[in-house]
Amino acid sequence: MKRYSSLLIVISIFVCFTSCKNKNATTSEVEKNIFGVTTEGDSVYAYVLKNKNGMEVTILNYGGVVQSVKVPDKNGKIGDVVLGFNNIEKYQKYSPYFGALIGRFGNRIAKGTFTLNDSTYHVPINDGPNSLHGGKKGFDKRIWDVTPFNKDSIEGLKLHYLSPDGEEGYPGNLDVNVTYTLNNQNELQIEYNATTDKPTILNLTNHSYFNLRGGKDSINDYILKIDADHFLPVDSTLIPTGEYKSVAGTPFDFTKPTKIGLHLNDTVKQMLLANGGYDFCWVLNKPHNLSNPAVSVYDPKTGRILKVYTTEPGVQFYSGNFLEGAFKGKDGIAYPKHSAIVLETEHFPDSPNQPEFPSTTLKPGETYHTTTIYKFGVKKEN
Repeated sequence: MKRYSSLLIVISIFVCFTSCKNKNATTSEVEKNIFGVTTEGDSVYAYVLKNKNGMEVTILNYGGVVQSVKVPDKNGKIGDVVLGFNNIEKYQKYSPYFGALIGRFGNRIAKGTFTLNDSTYHVPINDGPNSLHGGKKGFDKRIWDVTPFNKDSIEGLKLHYLSPDGEEGYPGNLDVNVTYTLNNQNELQIEYNATTDKPTILNLTNHSYFNLRGGKDSINDYILKIDADHFLPVDSTLIPTGEYKSVAGTPFDFTKPTKIGLHLNDTVKQMLLANGGYDFCWVLNKPHNLSNPAVSVYDPKTGRILKVYTTEPGVQFYSGNFLEGAFKGKDGIAYPKHSAIVLETEHFPDSPNQPEFPSTTLKPGETYHTTTIYKFGVKKEN
């Protein structure tokens, strides 16, 4: 009897040791909270990614929305640096794509029409005479399947959405996977993958509005650098003319660190077309390069720095020209004009109708794959 008792004790110790060891080896779960219910009755959840530096990123299964990005300033004070709302009702009613995943086609398609393999397709008109950001109900308004994961101290989310053939007028059953990860270098990485069973067009991006001061303050004092010697001028409806125009000697020259407010209110024709400010695509000098930042933004007041790395050929810099303070966002803030900077990494607007632009066609058997990294840091005073 004593022999069996000793054996049970040994077994119990072994089980406890193994269990404790496995428990320690198991990574923590990504925090998940209910965010609300859509008008269609779908449950919306908020997933919170965290790292060891106190950075937190909250992402919704509704539209893959980056609802919050909390990072420290030069004094270590944590602040939320993206615009948005605290409830799903306002996202559905008012959101100008705050933090959302954009698809199928980010940016504009002239007159909502394109031709592919001798077939002409029509997609919804929702921006003057053009189609913008995927149509009336693009990926920004869809419920995504979300799978959280935690690997090697990196928290992440795998988002999946199957866009059926003909949705918003686009051809092909499109299988889309978007992965968000947050590491301990304060890098929020977004990786896009997609396949199709029929030739289609695709241009995915994220539409986060960044305010590095965490509120409604103007972006005038931000120092911006874009690694691009050319930008794409537009017509009166903000469709590219097809020209690659040099930025030299223009308000569009950010090849060296330049204060955004230096020319933000210039009355040059191009900026007036964009409702007073920037809403243009810059042609990056080093596309498909994750080694060097395509864009750098620095706020002297908070010391916060945002660097953007991407494999895409272009970046649309939008200075919040159409924000008019017409609704209240987080903390009751009515976001005014020029209170945020949007940096959409993407292929060029209207590419399906511009043969000189990099192709946005995706064919069966091919895999669409792009990566963008938003890296946050601080510059401390000497």
